[in-house]
Amino acid sequence: MSAAPASSPHDVRSMTGFAQARSEENGWRLRVSIRSVNHRFLDVRVHLPDGLETIEPRIRQLLRDRMRRGHVDVTVHFEPLTQNAARINPDVAEAYLVAAEALRRKFGLTAEPDLVGLFRLPGVVAASGETGDIGDAPQEKEEKLGRAVEACLSQGLKQLDEMRIAEGGALVREMQSLLARIAERTARVEEIAVSARPAIAKHLAARLAELLGEAQIDPTRLAQEAALIVERGDTSEELARLRSHLDQFGALLTAGGELGKKLDFLLQEMQREANTLLSKTPGVERDGLEITGLGLEIKSDIEKLREQVQNVE
Repeated sequence: MSAAPASSPHDVRSMTGFAQARSEENGWRLRVSIRSVNHRFLDVRVHLPDGLETIEPRIRQLLRDRMRRGHVDVTVHFEPLTQNAARINPDVAEAYLVAAEALRRKFGLTAEPDLVGLFRLPGVVAASGETGDIGDAPQEKEEKLGRAVEACLSQGLKQLDEMRIAEGGALVREMQSLLARIAERTARVEEIAVSARPAIAKHLAARLAELLGEAQIDPTRLAQEAALIVERGDTSEELARLRSHLDQFGALLTAGGELGKKLDFLLQEMQREANTLLSKTPGVERDGLEITGLGLEIKSDIEKLREQVQNVE
C-alpha cells in the first residue's frame, strides 16, 4: 500500500479535488478515479465493476482514514492485459445484440453494432484469473485484487490530497485578505463611534429644547438621559467581540488542520455582532450613515468568508 501523503498537519485542505491513479497487477490494468466536492459530512459513493463488490468496505475504510468531510465519488475500472485474462459471456453478448437489432429495425437505423462498445457493457466480459471468474475465484485471488485496488486508491488519494492542499492554500490567502478588510472597517467604526458621542449629546439637547420650549431643563437630568441613550447605542462590546472573533479566525487559519466547522461557528458569531452593530447605529446623520455603510460592507465580507469556508475540510 502507498505511504500516507507527506503533508504538514498545519495544511488547510479544500474539499474540492480530482485525482486518477493507474496500475497493472496480476494480468489486469486498474484505474481508480476520485472526485470530491464540498459537503457538511463525509459522504462516500463507490462505483465498482461486477465481481469487486467484496472490496467496497475496504475502500470506504481507507477513505474514512484519510478524509473527514466532503462528497467523494470513487470509480474503479479494470480490464485484462491479454485476451487470456478475460472470458466472453456469449449469452449476455447475444442478448445485447438481439436488443440492438430489434431497435435498429424498429427505428430504421442503418448503423451496425459497435463490438468494442459491446465489450464494455456490463457482464459481456467476465473477469477471470487463471480459471473461472473473479467473482468465483478463490479467496486468495480476491485478496490479491483487493490489495491491488487499495494500493492504486492510496496512490490516487495522495494525488488528491496534494491538489486539496494547493486549493486550500488559495482559500487561506483569500480569507486572510477578507479578514484584513473586515479588521480595517471595524477599526474605522470604532473611531466614528467615539467621535460621535459628543454629537449625540448635543443632538439630544437640541431635540429636548425644541420639544420643551421655554421649560427649564435640569442639566443633571439631561446628562443622565444623554448617558442612557449613548449607552443603549454603545457598540464597544460588539466591536470588541468582533475583533476577538477575527483574531481567533486568523489563528485557526495559521494552525490549519480540520477547521471547517470551527470557522463556520465563528462566522455565525461575527454575523451576529455585525447585525447588532447595525441595529445600534446612532441617529446622527453623517456618522450614522458612515457606520451603516461600513456595517453593511462588513456583513458582505463575512458572507464572502462563508462561501470560502464551505470548501474547507
